[in-house]
Amino acid sequence: MVSEPETGEPGEPESAADAHELAPGLLEESRRALEAVLMVVDEPAEPGLLAQLVELPADAVEALLVDLATEYESQRRGFQLVRVAGGWRFQSHQDCAPWVERFVLSGQSARLSAAALETLAIVAYKQPISRAQVAAIRGVNVDGVMRTLQARGYIDEVGRDDGPGLAVLFGTTREFLERLGIDDLSELPSLGDFIPGAEVVEALEQGLRPTDDLVLDDEGSAGDEAPGDSGHSVDTGTDDPGDAQE
Repeated sequence: MVSEPETGEPGEPESAADAHELAPGLLEESRRALEAVLMVVDEPAEPGLLAQLVELPADAVEALLVDLATEYESQRRGFQLVRVAGGWRFQSHQDCAPWVERFVLSGQSARLSAAALETLAIVAYKQPISRAQVAAIRGVNVDGVMRTLQARGYIDEVGRDDGPGLAVLFGTTREFLERLGIDDLSELPSLGDFIPGAEVVEALEQGLRPTDDLVLDDEGSAGDEAPGDSGHSVDTGTDDPGDAQE
């Protein structure tokens, strides 16, 4: 009687190496199959789905994909195999961005406006968030911008607020993660990276304060006037109040 393994699922390999031992040549064929499938996917393919296709455990498929990604990177290819939005896909290498951008954006003008980008950033960092809360942060009506972002698939309804009115709450979508090329929201840059330092804030405040020269000029122009004068009366050269009024 053969005893069952003490760890892991009975009969299932725990890694790509174990799978290779159980089925010689299977891993190489699986690598080719994974490459072929990932070449035609419309969105990042989840490891579980890929595991079903090649009939290998998910952890073995994950190991194969990591190996492929490392191999492409070491060969300095113009593309990468990356994990994005919970799945895997091929994409152009980030080092080749200038050439890709020149090709993709040639003659294209359908970009998000500054208002849309600001609104999308608020939703990304504050989600789940209602339309009214976004408007309060931006200080303007955001109904049209929110509809545009939702139509493009970057945000969507994710629930309702428990408070009065049961306001609809919005959050980012998987399409948003794909566009940014990140696996999850934890990879968003920290907001602290965009906040200026104390010395910069001090310099900005200093620039808004009146300078000493301006204060002296104001005092000098009003120096011959009696205390309490507003500085806007006309000097007529006479002490007669009646003449001054004329």
